[in-house]
Amino acid sequence: MSALLSLRCGTAHAAFLLVAVLLALLAAPAWSDAKESGDKPGGDKPDAYQELEMFANVLTLVQQYYVDETNMNSLMKGAVNGMLSSLDPHSGYMTPEDYQELEEETSGSFTGVGIEVTLLDGVLTAVAPIDGTPADRVGIKPGDQILRIDGQPTKNMSLVESMKKMRGPKGSKVTLSIHRAQWRGTRDFTMVRAEIPLLSVRASQLAPGYGYIRISNFQDSTTDDTLTALDKLRAQQPIKGLVLDLRNNPGGLLEQAVRVADIFLDHGTIVSTRGRGNREQILYEAHPDTRVENYPMVVLINGGSASGSEIVAGALQDHKRARVLGTTSFGKGSVQTIVPLPDGAAIRLTTARYYTPSGASIQATGIRPDIVVPLDTPGDQDSAAAGQEILREKDLPGHLDNDAKPAHAATEAAPDGSRQEETFQRVNSIMDMGKRLEQDNQLRRALELLKKD
Repeated sequence: MSALLSLRCGTAHAAFLLVAVLLALLAAPAWSDAKESGDKPGGDKPDAYQELEMFANVLTLVQQYYVDETNMNSLMKGAVNGMLSSLDPHSGYMTPEDYQELEEETSGSFTGVGIEVTLLDGVLTAVAPIDGTPADRVGIKPGDQILRIDGQPTKNMSLVESMKKMRGPKGSKVTLSIHRAQWRGTRDFTMVRAEIPLLSVRASQLAPGYGYIRISNFQDSTTDDTLTALDKLRAQQPIKGLVLDLRNNPGGLLEQAVRVADIFLDHGTIVSTRGRGNREQILYEAHPDTRVENYPMVVLINGGSASGSEIVAGALQDHKRARVLGTTSFGKGSVQTIVPLPDGAAIRLTTARYYTPSGASIQATGIRPDIVVPLDTPGDQDSAAAGQEILREKDLPGHLDNDAKPAHAATEAAPDGSRQEETFQRVNSIMDMGKRLEQDNQLRRALELLKKD
């Protein structure tokens, strides 16, 4: 994501300057049009000019007559957020805290103890400690239940809230009360928070010669980590086939998604973007590379696969480099640009749509798999209800319309993903590969397809 601009002036002055510039720009076309038509200036005001005048009037009324004292800063931020959120679901105002969190996610590191966690039957559970982190050094194990954080019970605590409590300033301490299946009661583990690398790529062997790479999101290091994962798989045994797992991958950095697709392609378009300005009309193409191997590939997607993961899946599908298996993806076919603001906040603005190599848009339709395989989640007695738990792009109020032909159609309708499915896959990652193949019918089907090639 690239910044379009960076202001360097005070908030009050910037607001005044912005209004002044807008008024000047709005007045200029009115004068020009009046001269060309022979009318005198000062006739009907442009609609935008009238709206700004109305905004100023409303602001004055709120300041003068609202029942409690108002804060100008809060009012302006609320107005900006309202303006942006009215555009589409992905444009909006980001507080300094939100922007910092986004920077951490895309930069590939944060300050904490290094545990990937999930909620299993309502209990905060460790999926896995990251190698070399404080959690790994004190002996946290996959499957450990985290019952308290600094003495505060985690029962009824959201996943986001629990993760925030485990993060904190570098060098500060946090104590987790852990229950393990073999223990009676709990044990306390006190750790010193440190800089933690965010891992977006994991790799292992499904069977001799058949590799598995899971990409959870696209951040600064994803391409390099994917290349490293491929090298490790080749070192074990020549690759006969590869499963690229993009399920529940929400996207991330466009550049990284393009570069990951480029690893497996040596020619042709990967994705194109089209917006209003020339800057947004971009064609991303694969680079000729004699190192590209032609082993068969299967890409796994579901209703949680969005944006960058849809770019990769769409490119490999259109070029017939891989078969796509699973269920229809989320359907986010737009590109956002992050614009930093002087106070540490930022705005997120949709600046372009993107299109697969065939010219198809997946906006609000999604990537449709070549082979539709819903995930069989153990104990799921109501798959239809489970499928309704996750929203897709088409369900979001104000989503952009699809302005081009839709992506590939599947031979049958594909159900949406679900939160239950996401939880199943996160917990499934705790298991060894043999057990995972038993539990994960999509992964098992992918391996069967590779072995037939």
